Amino acid sequence: MGENRWFRSSLTQIKKALEQEGITLSTSTIGTKLHLLKYSPRFNEKSLEGSRHPDRDLQFCYIRKVAGVFSLKGLPIISVDTKNKELLGQFKNGGQSWCKDPISANIHDFPSQSLGRAVPYGIYDLNTNEGFVFTGNSADTPEFSVDCIKTWWCTFGCKAYPNANKLLILADSGGSNNCNYHLWKDQVQEKLANELGLKVTICHYPTGCSKWNPIEHRLFGPISVRWKGEPLETFEKMIALINSTTNKAGLKVRALLKDGVYKTGIKVSEAAIAALKIARHRICPKWNYTIRPARPKNLESYAAANIME
Repeated sequence: MGENRWFRSSLTQIKKALEQEGITLSTSTIGTKLHLLKYSPRFNEKSLEGSRHPDRDLQFCYIRKVAGVFSLKGLPIISVDTKNKELLGQFKNGGQSWCKDPISANIHDFPSQSLGRAVPYGIYDLNTNEGFVFTGNSADTPEFSVDCIKTWWCTFGCKAYPNANKLLILADSGGSNNCNYHLWKDQVQEKLANELGLKVTICHYPTGCSKWNPIEHRLFGPISVRWKGEPLETFEKMIALINSTTNKAGLKVRALLKDGVYKTGIKVSEAAIAALKIARHRICPKWNYTIRPARPKNLESYAAANIME
């Protein structure tokens, strides 16, 4: 054989090429011969991971160690991330659902035909196996993500952990909680550390390892299964489907609508960056750091903080 291979051609094209060489075969015979030679139509396979960060395994081990310490002390551990943004309307949603007739959906996914774009930000509590999804209708920004975490703490977290003054956040390295964003750290400082008096430890998963973040398979996976094949027509339907999500492990999910307009492109001043009370950890300091309150809320919280140390 020469250098030419026909694996990119259709059976009809191969048949025509063979006829030019004086060989006459039907397309079914050509298909049979190709299968005997181990050729078959195949999809692309995502198997090339690329180069690994040299500290990847070290970071995974460190996250496991830090989470173990928080768990033993009964302190809150949350995994956070933004689920895929969804157009609301009569748009096709992947998957199948039991019904007598297929649900009609728009042929084209034109944003102009949508009722809005939902931005679901998830918070998964590793200790209680509970998920919380705040669905925004604006942009996915660091301000939005920290507002969601603050709302979770003020509504649910402080009740589940009444004596806790520390919080561990497991997050991806990208997205609205990007480890390189000054605005993410500034918002954590102002809204979680200063306003709530929490000492916040943040551990980021290495770049390209977002699927190892617990929220992906413990919360977002079951949600995707719950609403597969169902067009997300309105915010109300989306929230109702999320609220009814569960699994064999007893997952409980609560969904809330998070109103508000969040602007993109906000810059953090040099003074605000300098004012951050951030302590980077010795191991993988880019991915692991703790943000402390700028000042204790009162003497009682200050004493409690020293006891926890």
